[in-house]
Amino acid sequence: MKKNTRNVLVWIGLVIFLCLLANPFETKFLNNGTKELTYSGFMKAVTNGDVKEVVIRNTTSKIIGKLSNELVFTTITPIDLKMVDRLLDNNVEIIVDPGESGFNNILSQLLQWFPVLLLIGILIYSSRQMQTGGKGGIGGGSLGIGKAKTKTFQSKKVNVTFADVAGIDEAKQELEEIVDFLKSPQKFQRLGGKIPRGVLLIGDPGNGKTLLARAIAGEAGVPFFSISGSEFVEVFVGVGASRVRDMFENAKKHAPCIIFIDEIDAVGRKRDAGFRVSNDEREQTLNQLLVEMDGFEGNQGIIVLAATNRPDVLDAALLRPGRFDRRITVQYPDMAGREKILVVHVKNVPLGQDVNLKTIARGTPGFSGAELANLVNEAALLAAKGNKLSVTMKDFEMAKDKLIMGAARLSMSMTDEEKRFTAYHEAGHSLVALLVPQCDPIHKVTIIPRGGALGMVVRLPEKDKVSISKTEVMSNIKVTMGGRVAEEIVFGEDNITTGASQDIKQATEIVKKMVIRWGMSSKLGFRSFYDSDGYYMEASDQISQKTSEMIDSEIKNLLDTAYEEVREIVTTNLDKLEAIATKLISKETLTGAEVKRIVAGDDIDDDPQEVDDTTDSFSLGGLPNMSGPGKTHV
Repeated sequence: MKKNTRNVLVWIGLVIFLCLLANPFETKFLNNGTKELTYSGFMKAVTNGDVKEVVIRNTTSKIIGKLSNELVFTTITPIDLKMVDRLLDNNVEIIVDPGESGFNNILSQLLQWFPVLLLIGILIYSSRQMQTGGKGGIGGGSLGIGKAKTKTFQSKKVNVTFADVAGIDEAKQELEEIVDFLKSPQKFQRLGGKIPRGVLLIGDPGNGKTLLARAIAGEAGVPFFSISGSEFVEVFVGVGASRVRDMFENAKKHAPCIIFIDEIDAVGRKRDAGFRVSNDEREQTLNQLLVEMDGFEGNQGIIVLAATNRPDVLDAALLRPGRFDRRITVQYPDMAGREKILVVHVKNVPLGQDVNLKTIARGTPGFSGAELANLVNEAALLAAKGNKLSVTMKDFEMAKDKLIMGAARLSMSMTDEEKRFTAYHEAGHSLVALLVPQCDPIHKVTIIPRGGALGMVVRLPEKDKVSISKTEVMSNIKVTMGGRVAEEIVFGEDNITTGASQDIKQATEIVKKMVIRWGMSSKLGFRSFYDSDGYYMEASDQISQKTSEMIDSEIKNLLDTAYEEVREIVTTNLDKLEAIATKLISKETLTGAEVKRIVAGDDIDDDPQEVDDTTDSFSLGGLPNMSGPGKTHV
């Protein structure tokens, strides 16, 4: 009460002060400062012609005037009926202020200063609210800063359903249970079952986590609130926590409902994990989210759905049962899944008679749902560019080349010498890829510049893989070395080029993982040198200087051994290397089947041929990224 009284007195004082300064006639003069004159001095100045103008107010005996030198003065006048005559006789400009008294005067002043008072009031109120923070401060909604920026959807307004989700049947099945519970909760509750409070979608980018969430919004038949994890965290401490409270308060009013938080790792990182930027604000936001999901106050009928591709950085308290009870991993689709995804994305695309989606699916292992959608779109764009009425298999092939290898830089000119160096370099990769064991088949070899490379050999597994053997890892390392070895043998050690820089980096990274992560070193044995967060422990106290030296020595030994084996392979098959390089110079691009025929000693047509990959042996090519399905090239 005392605080409120003080606030009222402050406002009253502010109004009175402004009213005292509100007279426009006084303001006109008082801005320049004033001089107090006696009445006799005033009349003397009038007689001498030194007074320029005066303001006479009817309600007071006070006179305000201005001298000839622009000096402002004030004086108090007695009752003098002849004063006005003397002023007129001396050419003094007289301004009469009629003035108002009582309520009318106060009302006039308030109306005149109302806009200024309103602006000052808003600024003071906002300042006080920002200082208090929390529910009644920034987050309280004085300017809406703390309001949750959720987007609300109703099922009838979302045009995505589970029918539009393909290739991730296991994840879809688990989420269908959530939708089923929201539609008929009694079915589960009669046996004492409780729906999970939170569901966490985990998977690499592009595998369909957000698409699944949109499908749930279209199927559930309940309000669906969507927000990104980054939208909680702001500069002001307390804003994120306020937005979490506001989001759940709004959700309670519409229960049963679903809250979807995309990229939850932006707000759910481990506390005190070294992420110091806006750490206090982020931790307060996370703490509030933990309380809202499973605190003293239950949030019945609210299901929190979240998505992330970094589950390793999430706080343990967020992942425990009672908060995110269920974790659903959204994997890369297998061949059957890729075919289903392609069927979904070609619904509105007119296809040529030669298009076989099963063939395309078999030739795209490691492609995510988003990449397959992009593949269909690129093929449609290429067909439209060629003024075709339908999308053919050739368009899909060209689209795959563009996505995997990059757009061809046809405008880039290469000298004959550069072209020859590039041909032997890529021929070295191709030769080794054909002769080492357990190596993925070659899809294409080209010396046409694409993306950032002057040439490349593209390979891809013939089938989906979930793991890779040590023999296969070593074969992939040897393939990356084939280009440099070919240059060294054909042109001499002093004439090797910088074209192998990416190959060297790739080989070194793979060997390093063999030694310190995969336990594939005979010297260091079955041991990992990564901490719980997935970081190499080289700079920590957990690795001794001797062990660190052993790791470096083993990495060098494995690389040197593999390099010598590649030299032996290329030296022994130098005639095959020459044959591949010669055909590359003349044709610029070779298919995997053509490279096999060249190595076998068969002659191939020198005329450029269109690639036809509609056969059952169709496949793409590329090195696995050693951490899961993917596409790389050498």
